Amino acid sequence: MRIGLLTEGGYPYVSGESHAWCDRLVRGLTGHDFEVYALSTGQEACGRTELPQHVRLVRSAPLWGEFSAGRGRRAEERKGRGPGRRERRRFAECFGDLVTAFATVPPGDEPARGAPHGGEPAGDPPAVPDGVGGSAVTGKADRFASGLYGLAELARERGRLPALLHSEDAVRLLEAACHGPHALPAAQGAQVNDLLAVTAGLALALRPLSLDWYGDRHGPGLGGVDLCHATSGGAAALPGLLAKRFFGTPLLVTEYGVRLREHYLARAASPLSAPVRALLAAFQGALAAETYVQAALITPGNTRARRWQERCGADRARLRTVYPGMDAAPFAAVADAAADDSKTLVWVGSVEPSKDLFALLHAFAEIRKAEPEATLRIIGGAGRDPQAPGYLAHCRALAAQLFPDEAADARTVGESPVSFEEIGSPEVPALEDAYASGAVVVLSSVIEGFPRSLVEAMFCGRATVSTDAGAVCEVIGGTGLVVPPRNPRALAEACTALLGDPDRRARLGAAARARALELFTVEQNVAAFRGIYLELISHTPSRPVASRGRDAQGVPQPFARPAESHVPGRWAVTGAATRTAVPAARTPSWAVPEGERATALPVQTGGCAESGGAPGIRGAAGFQEATGIQGAPGIRGAGQLRRQGGSGDQTGVTGAREREQW
Repeated sequence: MRIGLLTEGGYPYVSGESHAWCDRLVRGLTGHDFEVYALSTGQEACGRTELPQHVRLVRSAPLWGEFSAGRGRRAEERKGRGPGRRERRRFAECFGDLVTAFATVPPGDEPARGAPHGGEPAGDPPAVPDGVGGSAVTGKADRFASGLYGLAELARERGRLPALLHSEDAVRLLEAACHGPHALPAAQGAQVNDLLAVTAGLALALRPLSLDWYGDRHGPGLGGVDLCHATSGGAAALPGLLAKRFFGTPLLVTEYGVRLREHYLARAASPLSAPVRALLAAFQGALAAETYVQAALITPGNTRARRWQERCGADRARLRTVYPGMDAAPFAAVADAAADDSKTLVWVGSVEPSKDLFALLHAFAEIRKAEPEATLRIIGGAGRDPQAPGYLAHCRALAAQLFPDEAADARTVGESPVSFEEIGSPEVPALEDAYASGAVVVLSSVIEGFPRSLVEAMFCGRATVSTDAGAVCEVIGGTGLVVPPRNPRALAEACTALLGDPDRRARLGAAARARALELFTVEQNVAAFRGIYLELISHTPSRPVASRGRDAQGVPQPFARPAESHVPGRWAVTGAATRTAVPAARTPSWAVPEGERATALPVQTGGCAESGGAPGIRGAAGFQEATGIQGAPGIRGAGQLRRQGGSGDQTGVTGAREREQW
């Protein structure tokens, strides 16, 4: 089948975890053709990675800078002729519905404390608004969907949406919603500069509506794919929503980090005013809710992400947790944790404030009191957080203060029990060497998503001590020790207990390796999505754009192209004695649409070819009388007859006597 892979800011241009996951998925599913539709932030200049041959198409569009999509602006607009009166009126209706849906609350209802009405929770899923009934929420969602898809249809027909989103009409419509009687409390004080900032943010967020990915002179685009797979929510899922709206293409959404939560965290640290943050957060919340409602299936990466999605409107029946796959091969050569007297603690990751190395250093001071020979290796450079370089410098200063260089005597040079190292140095040439050098691997984070360093330590068979943050408990299971975050004393006690018990470390390490190989490998991830792809396509009727199955009046026929037609290769039925299906050079009649059956092969049964009945695969003792009456195509088993009697056609299992008559 043809898969439309929808990405944002990553694959196939930028390296990183999202890029690595997409690349492993595409290379693992060689039985499908992929078309990559990438929303980028200028990474095309860096070039893209070499892609496998079954990636048939790569199209990208910028999320920032000058808009240059094919349908973005027409020639008459570039010549100075702007949108006409009819277009402006239609835009006002659709954009008014959109902003009213997310910038207001139903009459008599309290504002939401959390998503999607402008709250910015940093940790737990958003709370359900008090007093908001189901009808009010449904009405807002319907109005948001009406405005969103109305703008998409306007962009598809006229191509002037970017100019309209930057127009004075958009600002006035937003102002009317913010200054109305039911506006969000945080947005009621919005000034002109706030309204301009919000409209600019909406214009960027709605850029996918104006792309030429939905069928044009460049080809069928998303209208020709069998399934859209969005690798995140937000902007990446928006083209999938339009493909479902325009063509009925099923949408699969995978979120290993909930996009809405990332938006809340980013907005909370931004210098934007409160009205701007509240309005943009409300829009993102409404978009996430619409995405979860329209998706055929949602695959979160862990239980915590699943809870976020449920509280934002996702149906629990359409949620299926699929853990991100990681390559276990580099860690296979690491020896098992031996029952020795090693006293080395290892911390691996990117140094930034959320990792809380201050607590780890203070905990290590307590560990040294019980285990004077213990050492701590902090392996990793500064993270992408703007505060990371300064935080790393403070960690080094704290380590020097807590653990001055120790010398055995007056003539030797002292060494600190705490070392700061990076991967690629002579001491740590590779990542697996970092884990192999330690007896216990420690994680001290206060904010964590999916803890990759813990999974890598589990692949290496190492016992772990972790803080309860993010998906740590879900990943560890019962194969490691978990303590509360920001608690150096509890962290020190857990590490001391493992350092003093080599046999326990070996048992936990062996259990951790077995758990990681069962749940977190690339193979299990690829196998899960292979099954999900087939499941979704098997429940999806044939679409007019993707197949030409129509009746004599031109009405599309559901299921005109069966799921078997997606299987690679061509098949026919042969063998009078065994009657088994084997590969052949021609396509059987059951895999050919109604209007293309002129070249279908006759089906051999019992050594003779019969015609005039419904096409199908007939097993042993399966007969069809040449009556000229067309039946529904299907697969007939052994002993099934189609005959014409006085009361019409009868299909069923006959006894030995009836078979003798035939």
